[in-house]
Amino acid sequence: MQAETKETIDLQGRNIRFYHRQQFFQGVKTGMPIAVGYIPIAITFGLVAKSAGVPTYATMMMSFLIYAGASQFVGVQLLSLGATPWEILLTTFILNLRHFLMTASISQRIYKGTSKNWMALLAFGITDETFTVASLQKEQRLHPVFLLGLNLTAFSAWNLGTWTGLFVAAGLPESIQSSMGIALYAMFIGLLIPSLRKSLPIFVVTLCAMTMQTILHWVPLFSGISGGWEIIISTIISAIIGSLLFPKGVDES
Repeated sequence: MQAETKETIDLQGRNIRFYHRQQFFQGVKTGMPIAVGYIPIAITFGLVAKSAGVPTYATMMMSFLIYAGASQFVGVQLLSLGATPWEILLTTFILNLRHFLMTASISQRIYKGTSKNWMALLAFGITDETFTVASLQKEQRLHPVFLLGLNLTAFSAWNLGTWTGLFVAAGLPESIQSSMGIALYAMFIGLLIPSLRKSLPIFVVTLCAMTMQTILHWVPLFSGISGGWEIIISTIISAIIGSLLFPKGVDES
């Protein structure tokens, strides 16, 4: 009787492990398109960080610990402007505020009983892309192992791309490395233009941010404000104006 009970427990254990493995690889498979999209952007980040003079170890740790593409690009830009650590910290915090909402939303779909340690680990891996993909899954409840596979695939691709960018940049002539600084602006313009053509709210908010930045930078009255605070103030004011003019958001306007 005891032998049968032990066999039953072993069988259940194997089934659970098989189910977890299946969920993990399903997450990896689901995250592959994100990984393919992340690699070229991460390579660009590695190149830009190298050309901006950011130490290699700092660039690698940014991708490993911060893992937020837009914030990392802005961080590199602020470092090149000589911004203080507090300015960089506050700017990246503002840029990543949306992650509080995304993680709160996705947590409602994760299996009940998932430990806080698991939830914290999964929250770290949430990005705009992984959140979107996870939210579009047809299952009402998402297994934490599935999300782990999804997040880990995207995270690995981002870090692999960063290392590749740093490695490639090390082999480039110094003149080309210096010219890579313009890649940051070209990339943001390339991301921004399509949205400006399709969305009035984005156009208005962008125009407000540009106007505020111009005023803060060129009007003598604000000459004492550093470049980092100019970005922070412009971001906050343009976001407030956007939320007041378009309270329903981008899609509903």
